[in-house]
Amino acid sequence: MPQPAIAFSTPPRAARWQRRLLFSPLARMLIFTALLFSAAFLLGFVANMLGWHTQPTSPLQHPLGFFSGRVLPAVAAYLLLVRLVERRHPAELALRKLLPDGAAGLLLGAGLFSVVVATLYLLGCYHVTAFNPSAPWLAALLVYGLGAGISEEILFRGVLYRIVEEGLGSWAALLLSALFFGFAHGANPGATAWSSAAIAIEAGLLFGLLYHLTRSLYLCMGVHAAWNFSQGTVYGIPVSGLKADGWLVSTRSGPDWLSGGVFGAEASVVALLACSLCTLGLLMVAVRRGTIVKPAWLR
Repeated sequence: MPQPAIAFSTPPRAARWQRRLLFSPLARMLIFTALLFSAAFLLGFVANMLGWHTQPTSPLQHPLGFFSGRVLPAVAAYLLLVRLVERRHPAELALRKLLPDGAAGLLLGAGLFSVVVATLYLLGCYHVTAFNPSAPWLAALLVYGLGAGISEEILFRGVLYRIVEEGLGSWAALLLSALFFGFAHGANPGATAWSSAAIAIEAGLLFGLLYHLTRSLYLCMGVHAAWNFSQGTVYGIPVSGLKADGWLVSTRSGPDWLSGGVFGAEASVVALLACSLCTLGLLMVAVRRGTIVKPAWLR
């Protein structure tokens, strides 16, 4: 059964100023941005008052601070937008979906990246040199896994994709959210135009279609978090250019287009092809089900 096409529609009795300044796609994205920065500022103020930014007293102080600083403002701003402006229950974050969708996402993300690594290994590109059981997995989970997965999926799928789709339709939402997602990684260490384009295609389109078909942010968060955690902590490969300290100490050889170079396997043609095949399959399902949303002026 197709999922509901869109989560929010402008109330038919809304005044003209409300349509423009409160309910339009651009207005809601600007409102979310203002709420996000306000929540981040407030959290930072509280953290300073409590001394959380002082000399760390435990190895997890900075990872916990990073996790809280990214996740809490994003979640708070999103829930305020949905409940106060759109005045609806956030079905995409319904608690009943947390365990089944989150677990499915974790399995899918870990499995998909494992396929990428297995392919690189068979091609003679990925090499394990040692095993490091003391790798800081909990810090990596908080920062690169859950921290990035939750906050980025709220921004790029919950806000950007969803709201653009409500105004411009599914095709524009897929394109714009993927481009913004890909080139948001352009400032990372070792990033190039190719690595940004690769992330836009392999992850931006894949995550967008996962949300389109399921209308579940938990599934997207799970895939995103497991992909990052598997890449860095399990297989010891840089995560979007950021140094990884993994259980498997590994190296990669061969040309950058195959190995991904210093940016990591996300810039590899292997990851691009694996994710693109999944994206193509999801797109075929969406077209067959007839779930593609038309622009607002055609609905």
